[in-house]
Amino acid sequence: MPSKSFLSSGVFTILLLGSAATGAWLGWVGGPRAGAAKPLGDIFLNLLYCGAVPLVFFSISSAIAGSGGFGRLRRIAVLMVIIFAATGLIASCLMIGAVKLFHPVGGLTLSMAAPEVPGSVRIIEVLAETFTVSEFPKLFEREHIAALIVFAVLTGLAAQAAGSKGRAFRAFLASGAAVTGRLIRLIMLYAPVGLAAYFAYLVGVFGPQMGGTYGRAVLVYYPVSLLYFAVGFSVYAYLAGGREGLRRFWIHIWPASLTALGTGSSLAALPANLEAAGKIGVPEDIRKLVLPLGATIHMDGTCMAAILKIAILFALFGKDFSGVDVLAGAAGAALLAGVVMSGIPGGGFLGEMLIVSLYGFGPEALPVIALLGTLVDPPATMVNACGDTAAAMLIARLVEGKQWLTAGGKTKGTLKRTEQKPSAVPDASADDDAADDETEPLAEEPESSV
Repeated sequence: MPSKSFLSSGVFTILLLGSAATGAWLGWVGGPRAGAAKPLGDIFLNLLYCGAVPLVFFSISSAIAGSGGFGRLRRIAVLMVIIFAATGLIASCLMIGAVKLFHPVGGLTLSMAAPEVPGSVRIIEVLAETFTVSEFPKLFEREHIAALIVFAVLTGLAAQAAGSKGRAFRAFLASGAAVTGRLIRLIMLYAPVGLAAYFAYLVGVFGPQMGGTYGRAVLVYYPVSLLYFAVGFSVYAYLAGGREGLRRFWIHIWPASLTALGTGSSLAALPANLEAAGKIGVPEDIRKLVLPLGATIHMDGTCMAAILKIAILFALFGKDFSGVDVLAGAAGAALLAGVVMSGIPGGGFLGEMLIVSLYGFGPEALPVIALLGTLVDPPATMVNACGDTAAAMLIARLVEGKQWLTAGGKTKGTLKRTEQKPSAVPDASADDDAADDETEPLAEEPESSV
């Protein structure tokens, strides 16, 4: 069994940084031949996907089942929607400013080969296919993660409503969260090899395109996204927890950020994100609700990419990307692409179709922005994933008050519930809290203030 102190230490973070740098160097030296290392990265990504899907279910359902009541859940949900939308708009406005200062088109040209565009679908059909599935086994397919989240929420609510009769089931949910957390720790032992392989593949295969036709657009997106990552998240962390919150955020966020950057998947980065939030001190029910949902519908990096795509299409089709109505409409379209469409299976392509259809561009514009989306995907995913942790910190500040960092990551709702319902047989939620340090790998106590 891997040592908790090793995976949680700065040594492991340095090891991940070193593996990413080594992989990037191998890709730079080897060029397209470095793509041969991709299967080693696929092993890591596939293992993470297999572990992350049950982790989403057990994290959400156990958090709701052990919460103190519906009032707290409702408050967390409302604040989550507000903060997700606010940070998405901030990221969109930042990219609008960047594309107004720097012309992102350069030598980019349209490929007139129109892709196959699916026929029109009714929005109610899309919603039904997104949030429900026809058979139970399909819930645990990665493409149906939104349906799994809905089912996990309903399961948690049912377990909570069952009262004393649901104690054994609540204990099962808590145990499942602990076991899947341990599973993720085992998988993370392979992370240095997997990340090195993926970075070699990304740099070797996509490096030439980044410096070629799409070079100017990439040179706009990468620095701006890194600026938002460094400065924007620092502001969010400081607003949430002051200097101590800022310090903890930047100490613990690196494994999640490197996993997202290397794999291009917010879901793959979710286990590391949950662990980082636990170390920072985000209450358990908040992190187990906000982070899985954020991995599905909170995409600040995608919002920034959508603005860049819109600006490029405006330039290519000779339209003026200026005026309050145009810029406000672009921010709204980016928010739809990054928050609403991202939760739908195939949402990346649907988001690009949304952009093309909203502004009346022809289908020949799709290949341009589709390839651009692939090139900017690594930093976009890093911003998407790490933005969830920053958002969870802000929600913790608004729910728990100024002293939330001193609560040690426990949920007040759970503690309140166990005080109100003493019993000779402890409640499952109380068991989970009492055994947190011993069996819950994603909820370590935060470091003491320095």
